[in-house]
Amino acid sequence: MTDPLYRTILLFDIEQFGSRDDVEQAFLRRLLYEVVDATLLAAGIDESARLRADRGDSVMELIDVQAPVPALVKTLLTEAPALLHSKNRLIASSARMRLRMVLSAGYVAIDELDGWVGSDLNHAVRLLNSDPLRDALKQRDDHSVLCVSDGIYTGVVRHGPLGVRPDDFRRVTVETKEGPTVAWVHGLPDAAASRAATADSAPVPDPAVSEPATTTHVHGDQYGVSGGTVHGDQRFDFTRRGRDERR
Repeated sequence: MTDPLYRTILLFDIEQFGSRDDVEQAFLRRLLYEVVDATLLAAGIDESARLRADRGDSVMELIDVQAPVPALVKTLLTEAPALLHSKNRLIASSARMRLRMVLSAGYVAIDELDGWVGSDLNHAVRLLNSDPLRDALKQRDDHSVLCVSDGIYTGVVRHGPLGVRPDDFRRVTVETKEGPTVAWVHGLPDAAASRAATADSAPVPDPAVSEPATTTHVHGDQYGVSGGTVHGDQRFDFTRRGRDERR
């Protein structure tokens, strides 16, 4: 196994890939390769600075740390959605491709079977398959959604490089096998703020105002009713239900 090397980790995954037939899956895989290659080329990342692993419905890229991450973030937010839109508009809606994307970084080693291993890579894969990211794509009209690790957000995104707006990212906590981890999803509605706004707008009852007496209607024969206190006016009707049951 090689010594672990620090790399930028970029993952792409096709939504609902398993629900497509073999012909559609083959088509989507070709389309995925085209989008990934064009996106990285637009970010100024040469093929010599990349190492790819194919996972069927997903693609993993290890990118040399010399490649500028701010340019990559901007490209993932602009060029990748534009490429997807231009390709999807030419095909039937049932065959269109939607992508979840994760940008992270960490140490990765390559074993004797050409497999990639490393806890940082596992962490990125957990983000790719997380519920917050899946839900974010379902809520969007766009064809892609981007999630960045906390390290990428802290080191790059929060500083607002040209073409990247930190306020467009929302902090999420992802539950993983290794425990909760923080990530940032682009374009995710602030659900917590929405819930707080809803709670603030709800009317608060005034304890100083007594509730008016109410009238309770009890129909039919009543058996085994005992205990408790009933307030307000009560009117008992023992005839209606009996007539209804005899019909």
